[in-house]
Formats: sequence, C-alpha cells, structure tokens
Amino acid sequence: MRQPHPAGQSGRSSRSARSSRRSRAAATPIAAVVIGVLALGGLTACDSTGAVTSSSSLTAEQAAALVGADFYDTGLVHSVTIDYDEADYQAMLAAYTATGDKGWISATVTIDGTVFEQVGLRLKGNSSLRGIGDTAESDDDTATGTDAPADTSDGSVDTDSPESLPWLIRLDKYVDGQSYQDRTEFVVRGNTTESSLNEAVALELIGLSGLETEKSAAVRLSVNGGDDALRLVMESIDDDLWNEDTFENDGITYKAESDGDYSYRGDDPADYVDVFNQKTGEDDLTPLIAFLDFINNSDDATFAAELGNYLDLESFATYLAVEDLTDNFDDIDGPGNNSYLRYDSTTGLMTVVAWDANLSFGTLNGGGAMGGMGEGGPDGGDRGTLPDGTAPTGAAPDGAAGGQGGGLGGYNILATRFLADSTFSALVDTATASLSTSLYANGDAQAVLDRWTALLADQAGDLIDSGTLQSESDAIASYFTGDK
Repeated sequence: MRQPHPAGQSGRSSRSARSSRRSRAAATPIAAVVIGVLALGGLTACDSTGAVTSSSSLTAEQAAALVGADFYDTGLVHSVTIDYDEADYQAMLAAYTATGDKGWISATVTIDGTVFEQVGLRLKGNSSLRGIGDTAESDDDTATGTDAPADTSDGSVDTDSPESLPWLIRLDKYVDGQSYQDRTEFVVRGNTTESSLNEAVALELIGLSGLETEKSAAVRLSVNGGDDALRLVMESIDDDLWNEDTFENDGITYKAESDGDYSYRGDDPADYVDVFNQKTGEDDLTPLIAFLDFINNSDDATFAAELGNYLDLESFATYLAVEDLTDNFDDIDGPGNNSYLRYDSTTGLMTVVAWDANLSFGTLNGGGAMGGMGEGGPDGGDRGTLPDGTAPTGAAPDGAAGGQGGGLGGYNILATRFLADSTFSALVDTATASLSTSLYANGDAQAVLDRWTALLADQAGDLIDSGTLQSESDAIASYFTGDK
C-alpha cells in the first residue's frame, strides 16, 4: 500500500481577457517562417536590440522537416532558439539574486522555424534555481517562519550557460493573442538527467493511466548564439489554452505554491496569498477554501462518508498509484508541494493534476540517483504513516503552516487522510495493481521508453553520449521489470 511521504496568490496573474480558442484565430508571428528556417539552417543575424540571433546545429534537411510539424510530435527532436539583450538578462539575474523575484524580459523566440518577437521570458522553478544568489539559496522561509522545501539541487546552476537554465516562454506576455499551435506558454524544464528520459516517460505514463497530463518535446535549445543543449520542453498547466483543450467542463485551476500547503486558514481569500495561485477562470477561491475546510476539519467518519462530494476519488487514487509506480517522491506530499487542483464547475469536484515529474524514477535534482529513496521513503520506511492509522484533523498547532515539513519529504493532509482510510487506501491498491499490469507487465511503458531512447539516439546523438543515454534508459527500464 502506498504511504504518504514523511514529514499563491488568491487572484490570477494579470492577463488580457481572452476569447475561446475555438473562436480565435492564431496570431501571425511577426517574422516570416522562412526566416526562421534559414536561422535553423545555421545563419545568424542581429536584431535592432543588438541581440544575436541563435544558430542551430540542425542540418537544412532536419530544419525543413520541422516546418509545420506538430511541436509535440515525439517522432522529432524539435528546435527552440532564444535571443535577448544581454543587459536585460543580467538585470533579471541581479533582481532574482536580490529579491528572489522572477522578473520578465523580452526575447525573440524561434520555434521550429517560426519566429516570434516581443516574447515574455523568465526563470522557472524553485530548487532547480538554487545557487543563483543568496535569496535563492536560503532554506528558511522568513515570511512564514517555516522551513522551506528541501534543497535537492546539486548547486550546479550556471548563469553563464543560459541554455542550461529552466525557462518559461510566454508568447502572449507582450503581444496579446500571440500563440503557436494553440499554445501560449512553453516550459523549458530543468534537466535532472542528461536525457530527461525520466520526465518524458513519466508524463506519458500519467496520460496512459487515464489522468490529465502535459505533452513534452525533446528540443535542441540555443540561447544568444550559443551551443545547442538537449532539453525537454513541455506544456504549461497555467496556459488557458491547455485548460480549454484538456478539461471537458468549465472550471478553475489552482496551483499549490512550493512554500504553501493544504491547510485551512479561514474564509478570507487574503490568507491564501502565496499558498495557492488561481491560474484560470474568474477569480474565486470559494471552492478551494471549502475544500480545504473539509479535508482539514471534518472528523474521520465525515471525511470517509463525504469526501466523494468534494473530490474525484477514483482519479486521486490513480494519481497516487502512478506517482508511486514512477517513483516520483516530489509529488503532492513531496518537498515541492507539487500539484494543481482543478475545480469542475459542473460536478463540483476537485481533481488533483500531476505536475513536475523530473524527479521520477529515482532521480534527484542534479541527476543523482536517489539511493535509499525507493518506494516507501528513506531506507524503505513508511513515508509519514500515522500512529494507529489515525488521520490528523484541523490546522497545524498555533496556526503554523501544516502542509510542509522539512527534510527530503513533505506532508499533505489530503494524501495522508486518504491513505489512512481503509476504503480509500483499497482504491489506491486496486489502481496500483491495475496500472502495474497495463503499463509495466504488458509492455506499454517499455514501448514508450524505447521510442524516446531511439529518438534521442537517432536525432540528438551529437548532444548526448550514447553510453549515458543507454545507462539512463536502462535505469528506467529496471522499474518495469521489477529489478529496481
């Protein structure tokens, strides 16, 4: 049985009002596609800001194959180049070092040969950015008086190699309606392995389990004319267009902030600033607050009898099962509090949406193996099992934040109480057994891994050592055979 791990702002970020994707024509990129193809083929140029247009190591034949291709076609290694003014970049780093704020700069971004100007670009991540400045390295959250999530990075962040940094690309930050293939946001993930196979495979397995997931693409990334780096780029749950395509019914998407938790803090939305951040829908924290009130303050009998009125039970059981099968300790009850909540306005139910799979399959930030952090937590022990199976109720003592512990693990009251209930725990066991068969025993997971491995070997062999690629692939495959 799965055991829990050991121990935002209330309003949306400012965006222009948008009409439905289905009634909106995609904005025309400012630069012609053909110019992007020439750049992909190896040409360089200077724009009016003095930034150097990146060149790519793609051949002309490879570049031509990308034009018009689905960006999330996993049969291709795609190309993204980013160009910005160096002074803007340095100012952004200085601001992040001083305050921890991730400010935006304007960039020119070329995606598979299509050029977009005036694109919003900022750093993305938390532990993956530690090492940039004193603020980012601090393990103390002075705003809440609680321990910040554990620093699982290896301190290897290199601002002199911007192609190695995690980025958020937002096409419509400065140009309203600008999008590419019905997406406005692209997330350049922080590499925890050289191949990023672990996250790419985990994301597909989440989708094969029947849950909402984000598509990803293997990418050659070049910044300001620098060398290409192999990176994984994925869809953003914050993107309104992703939400419109993914969910059948209207609703609201909330992001759990990394230094927040699932505690109930009262009925004042202002008390949830920097705890949850509403990403889509009309500003309304009422469903979220009611949900947090119930999972924290209901007694055990009421929790068992009425949780189904607040949460999609089968979906959550599947979520817990697939996160364990992919050995992602940094999930809803991990150190990063990584999850989104989706409120369905039609059913009135919350669904937990998986996010951040780059520590899947036993990986730590920086690419290290997790060693003793296998299933069940450090040294194989139960991750946060409560005495006598008793579930906690209410907020943490003295009003302290109740959802985030120190060390490599975290604590989430929803996951803990769900697993402490025998009926709900049985749902997780059933889902785990079913997915073990459908994904692992039947070979679906291996097929996904083989496809990604072959893609990188064939189209990105100049960016990753063949031995490293095979080693990382074999490490993931060991989970499917039970050898791990």
